[in-house]
Amino acid sequence: MSMPLRASANTVPPDGSRRHFLVGIAGGALAGAAMIGSDAAAQTNPVQLPRVTEAITPFRVVTASAAINDARRRLQATRWPERQTANDWRQGVPLATMQALIAHWRTGYDWRRLERRLNAHPQFRTEIDGLGIHFLHVRSPHEQARPIILTHGWPGSIVEFLNVIDPLTNPTKHGGRPEDAFHVVIPSLPGFGYSDKPTASGWGLPRIARAWSALMRRLGYTDYFAQGGDWGAGVTTWMAKQHVEGLTAIHLNLPILFPPPVEGQPSDAEKAAIAQLVAFNDKKSAYAKIQSTRPQTIGYALADSPAGQAAWIYEKLGEWTDSNYEPEREISRDEMLDNISLYWLTNSAASSARLYYESFAADFSTQRLDVPVAVSVFPGEVFQPPRLWGERVYSRLFYWNNAAHGGHFAAFEQPAIFVEELRAAFRALPRGG
Repeated sequence: MSMPLRASANTVPPDGSRRHFLVGIAGGALAGAAMIGSDAAAQTNPVQLPRVTEAITPFRVVTASAAINDARRRLQATRWPERQTANDWRQGVPLATMQALIAHWRTGYDWRRLERRLNAHPQFRTEIDGLGIHFLHVRSPHEQARPIILTHGWPGSIVEFLNVIDPLTNPTKHGGRPEDAFHVVIPSLPGFGYSDKPTASGWGLPRIARAWSALMRRLGYTDYFAQGGDWGAGVTTWMAKQHVEGLTAIHLNLPILFPPPVEGQPSDAEKAAIAQLVAFNDKKSAYAKIQSTRPQTIGYALADSPAGQAAWIYEKLGEWTDSNYEPEREISRDEMLDNISLYWLTNSAASSARLYYESFAADFSTQRLDVPVAVSVFPGEVFQPPRLWGERVYSRLFYWNNAAHGGHFAAFEQPAIFVEELRAAFRALPRGG
């Protein structure tokens, strides 16, 4: 199934789904702690997550030394491929670049850094729709603060948001005003991090959206915002599509606006956006096609090799940040390894990839929304749709801004700009929504 859009950016696919467009053209007790690697024989499930009920249960990460030692042993034994035959990233992460990252991960990175960073914030787990969901919940000292739920994507995690928590919850310490304050909820997607891994199909974006609604109700929030990029944008969009109870407005840093809506002859801005999607499909979408069709197969390789898992993620950090393939310019090497380590220590390569299998074909698609929508477009994003498309699809679009710097991992790369975008967006929200 293909359409000849490579030859012409004026051709429009039959619907707004990613599949049709891209395929066609392109502090708790021990019972509440995660024990990582406590049983060396439990290779397929190194994290022994505590069972939970609907109660909000405090949670802490506890990393066993055996898990760290096993990772170092595997990194030391990495069998490397030969050098690439191109002098850039066209064939993937260059060999020397990858070897330097792995050397630092093995000998220079503090493996307990991630544990300390996560345990510095209140963490919890609760059962929703049969699945244990992990989340951070940080309340602002400003009681009038507005609740917001932030959702990460792939290959990201809750780590993306760690540097924006304090500015969002305590704005007066970070150049903001008391009325800029948020109570922040940051869940781990099902199959990611310390959330449970689904054991049956069905956990796609619409179901996750309902689960997030249940989580916010359980936390007592009856009037709140939602924000997301990547898969987080998909979850947030579906929350708006479903009109989940209590949702007042949303903010997206990757608006899901795949053509249509193109009406008549595309403008120059529309042609540029279509060209970006064509280039993405032609050159940079292999990971998505593999994960949306064979997540189990790729999971075997990534679950066995920390170097492989690191390369699979680091490539995207290089390509999708606003860094010209130098991601350390935007995100510190240790912070990138915090994110990579979370995938490795929770053995979530396959379970996170299955979200592509569940939702990439149809759910990650253009949806007409009639709740208030704010959009921030970052210049290093892989796809930058024009405002015109947002106006045609979001009937209550109240904010659209092109940020000065940053890419796909907006909060991770440019936390200060990301925070200011959220502040500016929700200041602009009309009274009464």
